[in-house]
Amino acid sequence: MNVLSLGAGVQSTVMALMAAHGEIEPMPDCAIFADTQFEPLQVYDHLDWLETQLPYPVYRVTEGNLKNDTIAGLNTTGQAFSAIPFFTATGIGRRQCTKEYKIVPIRRKISEMVGTKKRPGFVRQWIGISTDEAMRMKPSGVKYIDNVYPLIDAKMSRHDCRRWFERNYPGRALAKSACVACPFHNDAMWRDMKMQDPASFQQAADFDKAIRQSGTSAKQFVHRSCKPLDEVDFRNLEDMGQINMFNEECEGMCGV
Repeated sequence: MNVLSLGAGVQSTVMALMAAHGEIEPMPDCAIFADTQFEPLQVYDHLDWLETQLPYPVYRVTEGNLKNDTIAGLNTTGQAFSAIPFFTATGIGRRQCTKEYKIVPIRRKISEMVGTKKRPGFVRQWIGISTDEAMRMKPSGVKYIDNVYPLIDAKMSRHDCRRWFERNYPGRALAKSACVACPFHNDAMWRDMKMQDPASFQQAADFDKAIRQSGTSAKQFVHRSCKPLDEVDFRNLEDMGQINMFNEECEGMCGV
């Protein structure tokens, strides 16, 4: 069974469409999108469009509402700590959101589809990691699931993915797959959101205020400066020469 892990970002979108075009084989049996219920509207719009382009089914699964759970100071297991790694005066928290809200629901769906056929390597899970992110490759940790990396095999970088999409779908924009208030956004992404998608930025700023002391005694912040998001100055970033130290997108398996 070939299962494509779909984050609806650049790499996984191109991987899914290349398979639909017959440029990556075999044809996937399905794609699975893990919905944190905290993605920008453009991601859901893009996913709606993408489903119409694929000849195989796309299953949407969820472990709950990441935003609401976090504000309540809980994770998916009901424990009183945040799954999102917020910034505090002493550093950054532990990152559990990827596993709890992305990996776990995808694996549950795979298990449901496989049933009793859980023999070693029965499932090939396609992961949208490109050559510039090769260090993120790792085994699934599940005996009956082998992670495979079609974009690596095709020697495609993120830039190559964008060029492929531009050639095949001219005039259409790719979405950036990442939760609205992900602490791993760099300032360029925050500024872009503030200018191009003010509704999402306001949602992120409201969320930032709501989690200030949610589930912890330390003050938590979405931004690494430990300042309220709506008070951070995102101007003159080119002059500052800022570099993004984190993954630009979640791609459905962020941190993996």
